[in-house]
Amino acid sequence: MSRPFGPLPAAPVAEKRPFTDTRHGIERSDDYAWLRADNWQEVFKDTSVLDPAIRAHLEAENAYQDAAMADTKELQKVLFEEMKGRIKEDDSTVPMPDGPYAYGSSYRKGGQQPLFQRMPRDKTAEADRTIILDGDAEADGKAYFRIASADHSPDHGKLLWGYDDKGSEFFRLRVRDMESREDLADDVADSSGGGVWDAKSEGFFYSKLDANHRPSKLYYHRVGSAQADDILVYEETDAGFFMGAGGSRRNDVIHVSSHDHETSEIRLIRADDPLSEPVLVAPRQEGVEYELDSGGDVFFILTNADGAKDFKIMTAPADAPGKANWSELVAHKPGRLILAIQAYKDFLVWLEREDGLPRIIVRDRKSGEEHAIAFAEEAYSLGLVGSMEYDTDVIRFSYSSMTTPAQVFDYNMRSHDRTLLKTQEVPSGHDPADYITRRILVPSYDGEEVPVSLLYHRDTMLDGTAPCLLYGYGSYGIAIPASFNTNCLSLADRGFVYAIAHIRGGKDKGFAWYEDGKRAKKQNTFKDFVAAAHYLAKEGFTSADRIVAQGGSAGGMLMGAVANMAPEAFGGIIAEVAFVDVLNTMLDDTLPLTPPEWPEWGNPIASKTDYETIAAYSPYDRTGHAPYPPILAVAGLTDPRVTYWEPAKWIARLRALNPDAGPFLLKTNMDSGHGGASGRFSRLEEIAFSYAFALKVVGKA
Repeated sequence: MSRPFGPLPAAPVAEKRPFTDTRHGIERSDDYAWLRADNWQEVFKDTSVLDPAIRAHLEAENAYQDAAMADTKELQKVLFEEMKGRIKEDDSTVPMPDGPYAYGSSYRKGGQQPLFQRMPRDKTAEADRTIILDGDAEADGKAYFRIASADHSPDHGKLLWGYDDKGSEFFRLRVRDMESREDLADDVADSSGGGVWDAKSEGFFYSKLDANHRPSKLYYHRVGSAQADDILVYEETDAGFFMGAGGSRRNDVIHVSSHDHETSEIRLIRADDPLSEPVLVAPRQEGVEYELDSGGDVFFILTNADGAKDFKIMTAPADAPGKANWSELVAHKPGRLILAIQAYKDFLVWLEREDGLPRIIVRDRKSGEEHAIAFAEEAYSLGLVGSMEYDTDVIRFSYSSMTTPAQVFDYNMRSHDRTLLKTQEVPSGHDPADYITRRILVPSYDGEEVPVSLLYHRDTMLDGTAPCLLYGYGSYGIAIPASFNTNCLSLADRGFVYAIAHIRGGKDKGFAWYEDGKRAKKQNTFKDFVAAAHYLAKEGFTSADRIVAQGGSAGGMLMGAVANMAPEAFGGIIAEVAFVDVLNTMLDDTLPLTPPEWPEWGNPIASKTDYETIAAYSPYDRTGHAPYPPILAVAGLTDPRVTYWEPAKWIARLRALNPDAGPFLLKTNMDSGHGGASGRFSRLEEIAFSYAFALKVVGKA
């Protein structure tokens, strides 16, 4: 296939300022280290303090990618209108009952931000709904605005809500009076986004971020007081652990959780006595995770302790929840991964995945009888919503597949009756019969079978001529569901095969699938993805030069790694908020996520072995001379998770070493962070841009 980009203006050339770093006797040179802002903490809160030289380079890159993509402007508009047309603009959730009220959210036509509403429990008419928080009004005049949480108090008199107006994820918390719908004087800065009410609705717990963006301290704030008077309840002193708080449906305890990616520790505080001493459940033990839910006189505990890799369910007396008192309720079964538990007065519910497919299990607490909620499609997504209430027979769940729009059901755990409450509307029209969804198993280099979910139009010829967008993630144990996505229909309607590779590093096939794609085994993640690309081409779903690979965050690292490993396997690559400078980031323990990430990637500061393992795949470090395809990298200036300089440095090095390959484009959103643009339609514009790049690469722009 010929190069899709014609003559382009001169690409920005980042100045080389040689910098050397020596660790474990190994010296590395980094010509573009200067793109890292030394005052990044200040930049995240106020972008005007960014070094002018850095800003000038990012703006030059934005101008270059804008010129390179100029001929797709109309296509981007068409794609945007298509995707917008599939969204019900005044959509709303099904209200969730809690006591005398039901709570939900909606959008107004043309609105970017959600509206949070409540209504009397048994009223369903639109006239009965009261807007308690208007996101559009709060966002007015702001370049970026995101609501992180909106939680009503147990007495239904107040609303605790959090927002970020910079994209840096330093959230402010406000308290709103439900009757007047006015915010009180309470103003809590630098929180992690939400809080947990005490049982008496007098105050709330929240975690505060330090200068390095780590939630290390838990405070109690009494409504009506100043933040300076908040009481420190617990401090996590290990920089490698995240810390936060959660509640229970019974509103009896507050869970104070400290955890990294493989170890957890929980303390409990009586919700009716917020200043009581936190009680430790089980001390942290490396590699052991647990979470619990309150079940009245017992706690139900989900854990991987004692070798239960795919987790088991235990119980413990509510007044003595220590590990010595844990008793097994649901045994560990290898290959059946238990993902979450929910306790109710008469039932215990959990979500599990086996053979790559999810199901919900309901257990009668008295009889011990169990039954499953599952579906017959070849690939689908199932979400356990549950209930806000403890004493109930009814829970809520969601279902969709790559061809079936999302459906929301209420399910009676006693009668087993399902009630369909809502089916996702696609205003511009959608006929599931127009599309085919499949789940295939692809042999990887070592014989492991990698699940790949496929969606394509039934008229698409599978003779090697179809373009393909191949998406992957493969880190942190995150499984990518085969759920309904209205956006990718714009590709399927243009003859694309849309594919999701469920590669190692996720938990799609159990906990072992995750373990086989982390740290020393990280290369399996990349090799699985390359195997999926080769297989799709070999079997005629597409051809190598028509595959556009896409991934974001840790999936962006995947993009960089496979670009180095097998550039000939792809016609183009889209790497969004790309974690491509892995080694430098893991060597910088001042960055927000570095210490908590060491269990996932390894600690190259302390271990030469970990250093060498990461250096062997870190995309920025491994970038060399190769026939790289066109690459689009996307960054957010205020992103605290994957800093903007990672993709900026990567693109600079790619271009310097490969002047005749690519082109290599960098788009930096100067007003947002890790999640991209905050409004729902602004986000669609970003997706339309990425899709336009994919279409341009395969000659369909």
